Amino acid sequence: MTDAVRTPITSAAAAKHLKRRRAADGRFRYYGLSAIFIALGALAVLVFTIGAQALSAATYHVVRYDITLDPAVVAPDGAGEPDQIARNVDGFYSLVRDNLLATFPEADADRDSRREVSDFVTRLAVLPTARMVARNPELVGSAISLKAPLNDDLDLYLKGNGVRERKIKAGAIETVLAEADGTYRVSGLGAFDPVVAGLAVASADRDADAVQMNVLLTAGVSTGRLTGISAGRARLELLTGQAQDFANARPTARIIISAESERTISDRQIAWTLALKEMGRIDRAPRMTLLTNSDSTYPELAGGLSAIVGSLLTMLITALVAMPIGILAAVYLEEFAPRNRVTEFIEVNINNLAAVPSIVFGLLGAALYINFLGMPRSAPLVGGLVLALMTFPVVIIASRAALKAVPPSVRAGALAVGASQMQTVFHHVVPLAAPGILTGAILGMARALGETAPLLLIGMVAFVGDVPRGPTDESTVMPVLIFSWSNNAERAWEPLTSAMIVVLLAFLLLMNGLVVFLRRRYERRW
Repeated sequence: MTDAVRTPITSAAAAKHLKRRRAADGRFRYYGLSAIFIALGALAVLVFTIGAQALSAATYHVVRYDITLDPAVVAPDGAGEPDQIARNVDGFYSLVRDNLLATFPEADADRDSRREVSDFVTRLAVLPTARMVARNPELVGSAISLKAPLNDDLDLYLKGNGVRERKIKAGAIETVLAEADGTYRVSGLGAFDPVVAGLAVASADRDADAVQMNVLLTAGVSTGRLTGISAGRARLELLTGQAQDFANARPTARIIISAESERTISDRQIAWTLALKEMGRIDRAPRMTLLTNSDSTYPELAGGLSAIVGSLLTMLITALVAMPIGILAAVYLEEFAPRNRVTEFIEVNINNLAAVPSIVFGLLGAALYINFLGMPRSAPLVGGLVLALMTFPVVIIASRAALKAVPPSVRAGALAVGASQMQTVFHHVVPLAAPGILTGAILGMARALGETAPLLLIGMVAFVGDVPRGPTDESTVMPVLIFSWSNNAERAWEPLTSAMIVVLLAFLLLMNGLVVFLRRRYERRW
């Protein structure tokens, strides 16, 4: 037997090098998979965060008010004046406020209480009912049920987001004795310790000992505030309802970890809200107004209809300008333009324009369309023209790539049978490249739909309370509305912002889905 011939490939050094290379390949594969999982994890966190907040905004609480349409209040000029009825918001609002004061007589004791109970509903919340009565004046003088959104802070409280609290089932109350100062002495609360329970809620605070706690006791429609709790006894300050409701009852104790001065809602407002819910007058309903209402200064009334319509009008202007001009420019540069330094210079600048920050196009649009041409600010016409400038390079580059993908044999065959160059391009080349051209154009439109910076510079950040009827009316768009809502201080704007982000993403997914459909339906493989 002869010995095996050792070669450089089978040497120990080569084997060691091969082993290291395979190990490096394995690590590279691991790094790639890790990057994918990290990206998917970040995307999942983003989707979950936005989705959870948007889910909270998908519903809101509405309150039912049973009122009688007093002609002297809702139609002082007569039922034959529907325009006056529709504008008489104060009259309908006063009926709602009177209904609340009749439900909670203690709220009429002083000015602060009347203000707190009036905060349950905003004046503009009764506007749909006023318009409905104006369309049906025969309802004047009859009894109706008016439903209006609950105050945004109270709505968050019922959703468990507005106030940090812990609910505990107290023991059966044995006695309820009236005191001279108007409070009540109760006994038999059981062994619950509100201090321990409150500190459990405030465990995330650094200085838990300094936490101020309020304890509310609820039995049916009655709610009181407990003070001086010790050994199953306490003093009860009645906030709403009757003290007899607590006798022989097993009430619920709500331990609130914050003083009234640090909250946007008071203990009395919480008590009245719980009473209305116990009466069955508060329901949780889908927030369809998010898509049917225009913007408002009140979160419970705000909607994105004006921004949605403004975005559609802006995209229509962008499509009408960018797509035909961009496609025709691509056809000329690819099929007809001579190859010289001028066309090379144009091609280089088109590629450079695709990388220019969008805010630069906003500056150009403000200087050209508004300052020089005098076009109206905050109008879809100007916004569409600005976004068209930004979309031109994307459309041209994508269209040229689609035209290049058409085999030269198509052009040669058409010319061979006697077609002119114009006929060859527009009868054969462009139809075959149409799926790629439309794909690039729609992707450019999708990018423009999500732009904010250039539209801020032309004034489309203005508050718009009415739905635009044309491209020259004052308007805003969805990305700018999201930016505006995110800067508002009230906490109720956070879920609304997430909900509008979901609406914007739905439009983007719809446009991307159209791209996939066109590509699969009409794409030709050569």
